Amino acid sequence: MQLSIAIDMDETIADPIKKAREWYFRDFGRTFTTEELHGKTLSDILPEEHKAKIKEYLNTPGFFRDLEIFPNAVEVLKELNKKYKLYIVSAAMEFPTSLIDKYDWLQEHFSFLNWRQYCLCGDKSIVQTDIMIDDLTRNFTNFKGKPYLYHGHHNVHEQGYERILNWEDAAKKLL
Repeated sequence: MQLSIAIDMDETIADPIKKAREWYFRDFGRTFTTEELHGKTLSDILPEEHKAKIKEYLNTPGFFRDLEIFPNAVEVLKELNKKYKLYIVSAAMEFPTSLIDKYDWLQEHFSFLNWRQYCLCGDKSIVQTDIMIDDLTRNFTNFKGKPYLYHGHHNVHEQGYERILNWEDAAKKLL
């Protein structure tokens, strides 16, 4: 029997934080260093009066359409798709305007997947694959399979999960 694997989108295969940082610089002329982001989300380090701006960015139609892809994600997911029943899982309902952007982005960059392999949902507790790769530990709360925490600046202090550092590391562990 072929094992199944769920892979998160944002901050796992797509980089919304880079774009949010670029838009913040465009609007406020301020950049944030890697050191400032270490162990924190972008919202954690913003001035209080700008915290709503990030949600505004994320709710802007088109924001998710042209995100950069994490290095080697396409190649590794293509190989994972041959070995596993692969699903892309995103809590897209948090930002409803992202739905068509995410669908179109997946169609463009991961054309070897079909629409049946997309799960754009609100709550990932419904996901019960054998393996899940995600950058947020909250998505593992009710997960019964093997969780892998995709390493990010915001989760560096999380413990108790096997990490995937990047897509080359994922290939070594899962292929």
